[in-house]
Amino acid sequence: MPRFLRKLLPSVLISLLPASTALAWGPLGHALVGELAQRHLTPKAQQEVAVLLKGESEPTLAGISSWADALRYTDPARFKTTSRWHYINAKGGGCNFDLTRDCPDGACVVGAIDKQLAILGDRSQPLEARRDALKFVVHLVGDEHQPMHAGNRTDSGGNRFQISLTTSIPPESYARDKYVDGVMGTNLHSVWDYYIPASRGLKLQEYADLLDKQPWPAPSTTPVRPLQVALNWAEQSCTLIDEAGLYPADNQHKMDHTYLDKMRPLAEQRIRLAGDRLAVLLNQTLGATQPR
Repeated sequence: MPRFLRKLLPSVLISLLPASTALAWGPLGHALVGELAQRHLTPKAQQEVAVLLKGESEPTLAGISSWADALRYTDPARFKTTSRWHYINAKGGGCNFDLTRDCPDGACVVGAIDKQLAILGDRSQPLEARRDALKFVVHLVGDEHQPMHAGNRTDSGGNRFQISLTTSIPPESYARDKYVDGVMGTNLHSVWDYYIPASRGLKLQEYADLLDKQPWPAPSTTPVRPLQVALNWAEQSCTLIDEAGLYPADNQHKMDHTYLDKMRPLAEQRIRLAGDRLAVLLNQTLGATQPR
């Protein structure tokens, strides 16, 4: 876990978090997205990131990747105003998101990525505003690639789909009282946030090395339209929920490592894809020529 997160989320605070309100990907997943993206930044973007994160306790994309979730404790009022930025839900069913209906005033993960990228790329903005925008972008791109953050069901992205998970993986500190005799009382969202990545049993750098082994796409030179690509990514995540069978068959609420092992390749693919796409966005936003 990054030093940044250890400092901001001491166990006394984490213990206040209800088990039903999971944070996207968890610290490891978000740190992986940040680490993978940083490895594929251009020299110019690396330089810009270093300037923006100067003074941070861990001035890397991995180090600040969970800042947007940590606002729950460090700045509750701000977290409340930004909490809807972490997800999008298709209120009309299906996976064709209607931004007017599903993202009023841009208050969803799609609209927030677009807005924060605009702030990040605007050098007339104060450094502090651009720094925070970078932190939001790193986190929200990770959120959007966790399929449970872009769906159409009425269970709060799987937070209300209760799971009895037989596992040897120690729970996060806030949920220790739910772990009895090797069985964890949790929910489907938390299974995706924490238990699937944790089941690999690797630390950050080892895990990133593993995911970074495959060839990456050639750097993109085509300017992107953040609002459109973020919308496309949300639709892709939503489609996976049913196509990949994220909900257990017959709404089975008991599971073990069979489910974790089955879903891990997809989760790792989504983390790796988020890292790749985040690198593209930052390279174009922080590069010498601005696409916006």
